[in-house]
Formats: sequence, C-alpha cells, structure tokens
Amino acid sequence: MDLILLFKAVILGVVEGLTEFLPISSTGHLILVGDLLNFNDDRGKAFEVIIQFGAILAVCWEFRQKLLKVATSFFSSPESRRFVLNLLIASIPAMGLGFLFGKHIKAVLFAPIPVASAFIVGAFIIIWAERRQQNRVDVSSLIKTVDDLTAVDALKVGLAQCAALIPGTSRSGATIIGGMLFGLPRAVATEFSFFLAIPVIGGATAYELLKLWKAPVAFSGDFALATIVGFVAAFISAFVCVRWLIHYVAHHNFIPFAWYRIAFGLLVLVTSFSGLIAWSH
Repeated sequence: MDLILLFKAVILGVVEGLTEFLPISSTGHLILVGDLLNFNDDRGKAFEVIIQFGAILAVCWEFRQKLLKVATSFFSSPESRRFVLNLLIASIPAMGLGFLFGKHIKAVLFAPIPVASAFIVGAFIIIWAERRQQNRVDVSSLIKTVDDLTAVDALKVGLAQCAALIPGTSRSGATIIGGMLFGLPRAVATEFSFFLAIPVIGGATAYELLKLWKAPVAFSGDFALATIVGFVAAFISAFVCVRWLIHYVAHHNFIPFAWYRIAFGLLVLVTSFSGLIAWSH
C-alpha cells in the first residue's frame, strides 16, 4: 500500500470538496495543489475528473428532497418542468463552448501562473459586484426561490458561467456573482449554482471519463484505492461545505473570498517569480 499516494488522494479530495462550491475555483486549486504534490500527470488528471463526481453526489444528497420532488412530479407539475428547463438552458452555453474550445483552453491556461492571474482578476470582480449589490436600492425582488427564475434569468446565469472555462475563475463564482449582477438575490443565485453544478460538472465528468475509456489510464491497485479514498474525501468535504455555505450566504457577502483569492494568487506569483517554487508552465 502506497501511503504517500493515499495522503495525496486525501489532500486533493478535501481540496476539491471544499472549493467546488465556493467562489475560489476548485480547478485552479487542484492545478496548483496537484503541481505541488507532483500529481499532475495523466493519472492525476484522471483522478481529478473522478473525484469531482464525489462533490456532485454531495449536492444531490443535500438537495435530495427537491430533486426527488422534481423527478416524481415532472409530468404533472409545470413548476418542475420549468426548473429542469432552466437548468438545461443555463447549462448549454458553457457546455457548448467547453466542447468546442476545451482542448485549447487546457493546453494554454491550465498552468499555475494563468490560474493565479485569474484568481486576482476574479477577486476584483467579486468586490465590484458586492459593492454594487450594497449600493443597489432594495425593490423587494419578485425572485424568492429558484422556482421563481424565468428562462431569461437562467440564460443570463448560463452566459455568466462561460467565464468559468478559464481555470482560476471559479464556476460557482461565475454563476453566483453573475446571477447577482443580473439582479438575483445572493441566496437564490447560490442555490441555483448548486443545482447547475449537477448537469454541468456531471456532463463534463462523463465526457472526460469517456475519453479515459477510449485511452485508458493505468489504474493499479494502489491508484484504484487512492481514487476511492479521494472520492470519499471529496464527497464528505463537499457535503460539509455546501451546508456551511447555505447558512453563510444568509448573513454574509463574498468579499472575504475575494481577499483570499488575491492573497493566494499573489503568493503563487511571488513564489514563482522569486524562484522559491518551480511551478510548471
């Protein structure tokens, strides 16, 4: 049993689970941490794809009552059909662009320095959006829950999500902050981001797994065990994070995450240009 490999699996699983639904970019963190742990080869990339699904299952479990209600009442409830339609509408832009340009984006931007730069730029967008939210006059939005969203609202969030194709931007950050900029209450934008992760990340995971199936990565006994451990770690940490974030957004804004992004991004840039850490390029 390779204990070092298992340790890396736990670290990456926890990183994935804690960052997937926060506006701090799980992909960016996995690229950076994977680079530090020297776990960024083909097997490491396959591992990242698989543990993402653990985080998605955590959302499905947390919102199981809502998902079950939608599934069982789809044919009888216009509200349930509208909910599913909104998720499909919001998913299409990013999934379409990802399919067309995903390979090029990975070749150019999936490296620590571009990720660190995106961390910092995204932070200033979060600060701007939150300040704009604070200065906006409260007109008692008609949107109280995700069931109140229209197809146009869903499309706007879907277009905002396209920014997340740039690693370091954050899918949840793009959808939540984008939703807020388009007038959605913070809590509604956050909850819709949770649901939107299911088809978007689920679809991306299925696509990546299909590619792995056609060009299989060597899953040894130790690596298979490490993948299971990472999957479980991602599920547990994501479940804790989702529950915490639901309560957090009821009383707080996202500016602390912006300062974290700036500090983390600057740390990567400083250690890179000073030569303290030989980040890959």
